[in-house]
Amino acid sequence: MTSNASGTASSLASALAAGTVVLDGGMSNQLAAAGHDLSDELWSARLLMESPEAITEAHLAYFEAGADVAITASYQATFEGFAKRGVGHDRAAELLSLSVELAREAARRAQAGGVTRPLWVAASVGPYGAMLADGSEYRGRYGLSVAELEAFHRPRIEVLAAARPDVLALETVPDADEAAALLRAVRGVGVPAWLSYSIAGDRTRAGQPLEEAFALASEVDEVIAVGVNCCAPEDVDGAVAVAARVTGKSVVVYPNSGETWDAEARAWRGRSSFAADEVVGWRDGGARLIGGCCRVGPGAISGIAGALSGGV
Repeated sequence: MTSNASGTASSLASALAAGTVVLDGGMSNQLAAAGHDLSDELWSARLLMESPEAITEAHLAYFEAGADVAITASYQATFEGFAKRGVGHDRAAELLSLSVELAREAARRAQAGGVTRPLWVAASVGPYGAMLADGSEYRGRYGLSVAELEAFHRPRIEVLAAARPDVLALETVPDADEAAALLRAVRGVGVPAWLSYSIAGDRTRAGQPLEEAFALASEVDEVIAVGVNCCAPEDVDGAVAVAARVTGKSVVVYPNSGETWDAEARAWRGRSSFAADEVVGWRDGGARLIGGCCRVGPGAISGIAGALSGGV
């Protein structure tokens, strides 16, 4: 297990055994709030090439707000996606590794500025559909086999693992078949992982029952937590209960604000329904990694940290 940013030997898994850990919020909304245009297919991953300092500053804002874990800007960073922009394999690998280093740098700055708690880095591994940039991560069912999906994910996972994050975040997974591929791909890479599905109600986005989807990870030693992200806040309670019961592992949850993504217009619709005080119920139900995803900013993360520490 790698050391965390504070230089201690404490692992994230040990921290989960001791209590609750606060995740960060949405990278894209924090970058957009700083004035960056994220409308192209690479989304926030484009800034790994063009404005890496902006990514560090976004991570720093979340650490200063109370997050213990920064999730890297590699969600939409893939060899195939970069190749479409004329970026070769070696440079793409450098950018994937850079995503981890930028989060580490933010942790160093946070601690130089007075943050004394341990800080960790989770390397984001987004679904195949994120590379397609057409909303497929909200549907799944790409028409690829588990073996083909594993072949897509493994090279990126190996590069990210070599950059030595504290954990791999296998996130926004819409389909149990893709989860099976990701779980194959993390075996033997030497870095623990969490697996979080994107869901609708009590099923994955592809329609599989959560009991079946979560059960895939129950016997995978590399997986330290299982849960959901990029979903509606109202879907979290039921998912926490199922994940805790089925896997016996720590539960990870980081829903969206409650707004809905319009893939055709590439815009968010509706109103936020996210309330920081809800997280106490999630924790009491078994969640140990708790944060926010799209449209959840530093203010909300501060509220989560306060609620979990008894400040709300």
